[in-house]
Amino acid sequence: MLEVRDLSAFYGESQVLWNVSLDVPAGSVVCLMGRNGVGKTTLLKSIMGLLPVRSGRVTFDGTDLGGRRPEERASCGIGYVPQGREIFPTLTVQENLRMGMVGRGRAGGNGHGDRLEHVFELFPKLKVLLGRKVGVLSGGEQQQLAIARVLLARPKLLLMDEPTEGIQPSVIDQIEEAIERIKAQGISVLLV
Repeated sequence: MLEVRDLSAFYGESQVLWNVSLDVPAGSVVCLMGRNGVGKTTLLKSIMGLLPVRSGRVTFDGTDLGGRRPEERASCGIGYVPQGREIFPTLTVQENLRMGMVGRGRAGGNGHGDRLEHVFELFPKLKVLLGRKVGVLSGGEQQQLAIARVLLARPKLLLMDEPTEGIQPSVIDQIEEAIERIKAQGISVLLV
C-alpha cells in the first residue's frame, strides 16, 4: 500500500533523513520507533507532503506521490494525526468533526451520519461533547477528536504521530482499542 524508498529530507541545510525505506502493507499496523530527534515526525511529514524531500520516492497504492500537495495526498486516502493534535481550539467538537468530512469532499453528502456514528462508536465521549469548545477539553479528549476528525475523511492509510503522548492511562487504553478496530476495518496504520 505505502512504499517509501531511499527518502532523504532536510530542514534548511540540516539533513534529518538519510535514504529511509519502509513499507506499510494493506491492512497492517506498522510501528516506527526511535529516540527523540531521530526523524520519525520528519518522515511522517515527508510522506504527507508537508516537508519537501530532496531525494527518494513515496508511492501509495501504486501512485507516485512526488510533487503532490498535502491535500492531494489526503484525497488519495492518506490521513494524518499530527503530534500535538492541531485541532481548532475555538471551534466546537461538532465543527472540528465537520472539518474532517470536508477533508475528502464529504461535508454533507450521503453517509456522513453513518461516519459520525462510526467515530462515536470508537470514541463515545465525543457525542456528549459535540457543543463544547475544543480548547477546554482534556488532552485525551482532544486526541480522540483528532483521530475521529481524520477518520471522517475515510482514509485508507492513517499516519499517527505519538497519539498517546501525555495522555492518562485509561484514555490510552481507549486509543489502543480504537487502533485495533481501525485495523480490523481494513485501514492501514503507520504509528510512531
